[in-house]
Amino acid sequence: MEFNEKLQELRKQKGLTQEELATALFVSRTAVSKWESGRGYPNIDSLKSIAKFFGITVDELLSTEQALTIAQEDQIENERHIRNLVFGLLDLSVVLFLFLPFFGQRTDGGAEAVPLLQLTQISGYLKVGYFVIVIACVLWGIMMLALQKYPLKCKTPISILITAVSTLLFIVSRQPTGATLMLAFLAVKVLMIRKVSSL
Repeated sequence: MEFNEKLQELRKQKGLTQEELATALFVSRTAVSKWESGRGYPNIDSLKSIAKFFGITVDELLSTEQALTIAQEDQIENERHIRNLVFGLLDLSVVLFLFLPFFGQRTDGGAEAVPLLQLTQISGYLKVGYFVIVIACVLWGIMMLALQKYPLKCKTPISILITAVSTLLFIVSRQPTGATLMLAFLAVKVLMIRKVSSL
């Protein structure tokens, strides 16, 4: 018997509606409906709650193949969660460009490193470009951290695009410290994506 059939049978034996079971398990009725229709599996924590609620073991709920599938899906989800957390923190850390001396600026005696807020010896449009990039990175980082639980497919590509554009801007405008840092961020992101996609 498949998991969805077992869950449906156990629920009916207890005389519960999907909504009542959902309330008892602290999940949505939609989740229970999805599980019972075979359109998905609960995560490991929900499986433990279901088994405990019905007084059975997780092994009695699942076949070996189903258990492996759920474990693999759970691992992939955890990897995505970690990736979104790292991406968000990397993007958010770009706020440091405002306050730390990542930008080179010519002076009478040669050159000095200054933060973006003190950068004066460049054209106005380039300074605006730097501010736009920094603000875009920071806002996207906040968004990624705030919306970690939501499976939006655009989060990762946009984060990578912003980082790539930032890297290119710093390279073209001859800001080696900013370019190196953004290139490192880009490399970390690409490596994390490759790792998740290889699972």
